Amino acid sequence: MGNICSVSISFDEIFSRCVQCFLTKASYISQLQDNLLLLQSELQKLIDVRDDVMGRVNTDERSLQMKRTGQVEGWLSRVQAAENQVAELQKLKDEETQKLCLGGYCSNNCKSSYNFGKRVHKMLHVVTCLQTEGDFKNVAEKIPEAPVDEIPIHPTIVGLPSTFDKVWTCLGDKQAGIIGLYGMGGVGKTTLLTQINNKFLDTPNDFDVVIWVVVSKDQKLEMIQETIGKKIGLWDDSWKTKRFEEKASDIFKVLSQKRFVLLLDDIWKRVDLIKVGVPLPSTKISSKIVFTTRSNEVCGHMGAHEHQFKVDCLAPEEAWKLFQMNVGREILDNDPRIPQVAELVAKECDGLPLALITSGRAMACKKTVEEWNHAIQVLKESAFKFSGMGEEVYAPLKFSYDSLASDTLRSCLLYCSLFSEDYKIEKRDLIDFWIGEGFFDEYEAGYSIIGDLLRACLLEEGDDDHLKMHDVIRDMALWIACEIEKEKGKFLVQTSVGLTEAPETEKLEGVKRMSLMENQIENLPETLSCPHLSTLLVSLQHLDLSDTKIKELPEELKALANLRCLNLGRMHYLHRVPRRLILSFAKLRIFRLFSWELGTVGDGVLFGGGEYLVEELLCLKYLKALSICLKGSCALGKFLKSQKLQSCTQFLRLEGLKESLSVLSLAGMKHLYILAIYSYGLEELKIDYCPGEIQQIRESHCFHSLGKVSIHYCIKLRDATWLVFAPNLKDIRINECGDMEEVISVEKSGQVKEEIESLNPFAKLEYLILLGLRRLKSIYWKPLPFPHLKEMKVFRCPSLEKLPLDFNNVKERKIVFDLDPHLSEELKRDPIPTT
Repeated sequence: MGNICSVSISFDEIFSRCVQCFLTKASYISQLQDNLLLLQSELQKLIDVRDDVMGRVNTDERSLQMKRTGQVEGWLSRVQAAENQVAELQKLKDEETQKLCLGGYCSNNCKSSYNFGKRVHKMLHVVTCLQTEGDFKNVAEKIPEAPVDEIPIHPTIVGLPSTFDKVWTCLGDKQAGIIGLYGMGGVGKTTLLTQINNKFLDTPNDFDVVIWVVVSKDQKLEMIQETIGKKIGLWDDSWKTKRFEEKASDIFKVLSQKRFVLLLDDIWKRVDLIKVGVPLPSTKISSKIVFTTRSNEVCGHMGAHEHQFKVDCLAPEEAWKLFQMNVGREILDNDPRIPQVAELVAKECDGLPLALITSGRAMACKKTVEEWNHAIQVLKESAFKFSGMGEEVYAPLKFSYDSLASDTLRSCLLYCSLFSEDYKIEKRDLIDFWIGEGFFDEYEAGYSIIGDLLRACLLEEGDDDHLKMHDVIRDMALWIACEIEKEKGKFLVQTSVGLTEAPETEKLEGVKRMSLMENQIENLPETLSCPHLSTLLVSLQHLDLSDTKIKELPEELKALANLRCLNLGRMHYLHRVPRRLILSFAKLRIFRLFSWELGTVGDGVLFGGGEYLVEELLCLKYLKALSICLKGSCALGKFLKSQKLQSCTQFLRLEGLKESLSVLSLAGMKHLYILAIYSYGLEELKIDYCPGEIQQIRESHCFHSLGKVSIHYCIKLRDATWLVFAPNLKDIRINECGDMEEVISVEKSGQVKEEIESLNPFAKLEYLILLGLRRLKSIYWKPLPFPHLKEMKVFRCPSLEKLPLDFNNVKERKIVFDLDPHLSEELKRDPIPTT
């Protein structure tokens, strides 16, 4: 029977196992009383261990903001269960021990005592094991950071939806890595960044973590590392002691494996993110960095070249809403006259959210219209005295002022507050004033300073080379000049307030700069006691007589030996200037004698047509900027012989030329911005070139500074083809040139037609005004995009049939057209002729 398996076990082994089993079961009964006592003792030890563990847990959770580990949480649950089970056994203790007999070695109910004793024995084992398991090295761990931390935002903050939408779109654009938000202080950049942060809380996205870091003016890279380290789980006692470079390495390792959004608020200068340990976004690293700054320059330094957005002040409607929120309906409804005055108060804030909130809160307790009227008066006369403005608005804005790179920049900014509120300052006029004040000598330095102030968002760009100072920035500048830095020279500014008399003498004590512009003052006192004033006495440095009806200048002006700037622009009544007067101003840096508008300057007696003027100007060795009107070929000839005069000429007006003029003769004027020609005999503005000279003309940058050209009454002029060599032209005006047939001539272009097309003519043109050109047939031989065109006026040009406009490039833009009727009809039939 080969398939049968036999097993042999000895009788002794079987007997031994049976005895052992019996003894074990018997011990559950015989040792029951001892085990019950031992169980109670061991349970107390377990409770002591549990209390120690809970003490450590509470300390870590409260002090270190940690969370108990899963092991500890499970162990505590098991301890509690064991404690409950022991309590149940203790309830059965008396009943079960009464069943014992023979000194506890036997039982009246063996089965019951056996089962109870077995439970006690097992529980004793559980309790002792739990004691051993309670020896934890770490009882708590760091709480995992949420992907996004919600940041509180004031409920009365009005959002900036258009800018928000643009930034949010960029966050989903793979090509957008670094995004910059810039704007003046208090405009709402932090609010916008906060809205972006909180948007991640309720919007599905692919980012692993959103990190918010406040950088501020005194940025410290170590603090940036600390904030990032805490957010991504690196921060602990050991990490704190690491070197800066080691922390950077750790941050880089973690962030390189994540899709992150880094939000940096309030940057004042470039943050070296690589040094901190942040990997820069790229095609391989699809993370995003968004930052706010007051300086447009910082956007470039941070690498946000293609994705930078200016945060502008609120539009009037939104500004009024924000102001109302902070004032409250109860106040506005208290008196029907209050809302009208309240709108004026809000208007004084010029759309700046910080100012609107501050002034709104300050007025939230003003229940009478008289209080509101007083507020308007204070805001207009001395805004810094308005409740809360100095501390809550101007003080934060002053950080931008303090951060300017030099005292010269700060002085130039404060000077801008002398102009009236909302005054549009022409850039060149402003530079004239600055040079006249002695802030600097080189004219080009003025444009550099303007650029710095624009990038710092302390000045605003206007139309047609004008600047504007935001009302709140202006008030801040006056606060600094009149209160904070008054020991350097007090400002007295009373502009556009309806003055009919000069300020009282006692108000002039200590005044260094005074502005009374746009008032109705007819006479000054015979005596003025203001020894510190830099704009009167023989020490006068800047004399501006432009737009006045003065007919002649007195000989006594020769006493102004320190004069640095003399502006005689647009003085249409001026007919006499004493000989050698200009020569007496040996320190003169800037001289203006120019009118861009139609009409003459003087009546021909002035400087003998300009010949004497040129002779005197040649003697001024410090001359930096010149605007001049020359009458006749003789004056022009003398002028063109001086390379020095040509190099500093910015505006040039030519009158009464009776012969042809080669425009190449004007090519030495590298800074010429405006050229105006008025002549009844000029046949042709010649510019001679051949194909081989085109590149030479382009490389020499002839007319690259030319922005405005005005040609009037040149009745024999056939074309103005030379304009293609002025790539930055913004304004062209041609009037009453009866023989002109083409603005840009196809025939003259001839063999160099392709080269001229490559110059991209009129790429920056904003205004094209053509009037009284009765023979004009063509402006340009093919359609042009005119990407910046704002206005085109073509009137009294009966021979012109088509406009050189590419409809596809201009149909969506708002361009003002003022056209001859036949061109208007053509425009209606074919919105923009394209052939």
